[in-house]
Amino acid sequence: MAAWPGIEGDDVFAMRVVLASWGSRGEIEPVAAVARELTYRGHDVQIAVPPDLVEFTASAGLNAVAYGPHWHPFSDAYRDYWSSFFRQPWRIPKLGRMWREVSDPLMKARPQISDRLCSLAQGADLLLTGMNFEETAANVAEYHDIPLATLHWFPFRPNRHLMPFLPAALGAPAMMTFEWLSYLGAKRTEDAQRRRLGLKKVNTPWQVRIARRGALEIQGYDEVCFSGLADEWSQWNAQRPARRPFVGTLALELATDSDEEVLSWIAAGAPPVFFGFGSMPLTSPAETITMIASTCERLGQRALIGTAGGDFGDLPQFEHVKVVGVVNFAAIFPVCGAVVHHGGAGTTAASLRAGVPALILSMDLNQALWGRQMKKLGVGFTRLFSSTTEESLLEDLRRILAPEYAAAARDVASRMTKPYESAVVAADLVEEYVRAKSVGSS
Repeated sequence: MAAWPGIEGDDVFAMRVVLASWGSRGEIEPVAAVARELTYRGHDVQIAVPPDLVEFTASAGLNAVAYGPHWHPFSDAYRDYWSSFFRQPWRIPKLGRMWREVSDPLMKARPQISDRLCSLAQGADLLLTGMNFEETAANVAEYHDIPLATLHWFPFRPNRHLMPFLPAALGAPAMMTFEWLSYLGAKRTEDAQRRRLGLKKVNTPWQVRIARRGALEIQGYDEVCFSGLADEWSQWNAQRPARRPFVGTLALELATDSDEEVLSWIAAGAPPVFFGFGSMPLTSPAETITMIASTCERLGQRALIGTAGGDFGDLPQFEHVKVVGVVNFAAIFPVCGAVVHHGGAGTTAASLRAGVPALILSMDLNQALWGRQMKKLGVGFTRLFSSTTEESLLEDLRRILAPEYAAAARDVASRMTKPYESAVVAADLVEEYVRAKSVGSS
């Protein structure tokens, strides 16, 4: 870490930062937004992402390298697991087999992931990790004796807000139990990593160890979505001295080649309802689009369907329906009448910032939790995608298209943080954290 060339003073410095995130685009983009802001400030920044998302990340002007296995081969198995979980949660053996289809290849990939991170983080001033492989990154940071920062896009640490099916008083203890179960499930793999790195054996969950080290745990979502959470965590800091600042949702908001044409189509008629399901693959795209078209025809609505770049094959054509690939949500959502989506953290935040009501048709637990928060805020409704029918979709759309939902959505939008502001605050926190660690160790 050194002063920038040609600039004198202690307040301006250049640092080498490695950021690592594995998962879908929704899990890569928040980390990439921080990386872009740090790059803009003149820091030496390298970001590691799944091989099939290197091109996307590099398109934001970032120095992106491959990290871990490809994401897309896991998406079908992941979707199928959660679909079965919601439909038949009592079929424990089947669910166990299905989850192993997702988790076993990732467990086997951890040694390679650890080696890759060790190489990338050599000589770095900070390692910032997303939520997947967080414990692997924490051990690498400990090995190199460098500061660790984490980036969460929903409340990942114990709290009373995230377990809607439990009394509030039991929420945090339940999440602590989940931390221990997660730790025990990955203990053999983590112990092997620590042995390879020459680190001492541990007997506590990595989440607890990260907090005890006073790590910077950036909360990449808006505090308005979880009223009271900041106060709850502040009471914990005596036992767990972690820093968990809220910065707002982080997004790149990249323009696409389709934006101009889509905006022209929207302007030619009444505001449409947008439908999109992010990186979650649909089992029957043609049936889903037909259901959407029929429902919107009954409501007298136009439909704009985003495929997120997925291959939907040959699709039925409807006069009142437009199917597009990737679009810039920041440009498209504000001119739509409502948004129907899967409940990913990034898409949820984009609909909240746009000030339009939303219907979340969730496909996994995290998405269901975001749907619950949208319902609690009064800006939308939620339902499992697997239980959605044409009649339920008709009923849900009628609900959220009511004036009171639009008014509530506008109110919440006025309290949301803009993505560029979130990136600036996150980068400020990273710089302050590294500077403080450097001063403390000197």
